[in-house]
Amino acid sequence: MSGNDLPETAASRRPDGVALGAAAVLAAIAGVILWDTSHLAALTAYSPVGPTTVPYVVAVGLLVLAGWTVLAAIRGEFPEREHQELGPIVWIVGGLAAQMLLLKAAGFSVATGLLFAATAAGFGRRKLWISVPAGIVLCLVIWLIFARLLQLSLPAGPLERLFL
Repeated sequence: MSGNDLPETAASRRPDGVALGAAAVLAAIAGVILWDTSHLAALTAYSPVGPTTVPYVVAVGLLVLAGWTVLAAIRGEFPEREHQELGPIVWIVGGLAAQMLLLKAAGFSVATGLLFAATAAGFGRRKLWISVPAGIVLCLVIWLIFARLLQLSLPAGPLERLFL
């Protein structure tokens, strides 16, 4: 048995770079919370618990999670990740971008219907000639419920103006 035939132990593996990156992001978010909270005025008039207490607790919790993630990454305790498919992510992010760009111009129903169709395509339903009209109709019904029954304000486009 040669030295190359030995199984790789957790101690001999390199630290997990993705996990270290996630720990860095957690620590950065905690740092931003701590920095922003330090600029709040102390308003503890009658109680030691004020508006800065919860953000500090959240930031400390994120720092603890970041440290725990670093330890797990160095020990090699993370399971091997599955292969990520890029196509569905592109469909969904593209649908979100289209919705944000079209929301004011085309209205809620059309913009969110396109998001619905792009998300369906990301999950494998590539028949856009079915999912785009179905999404627009579904979103128009949702818009009517929110705008008419609940009296909430959602962006109205040409399609929604037919019902105003």
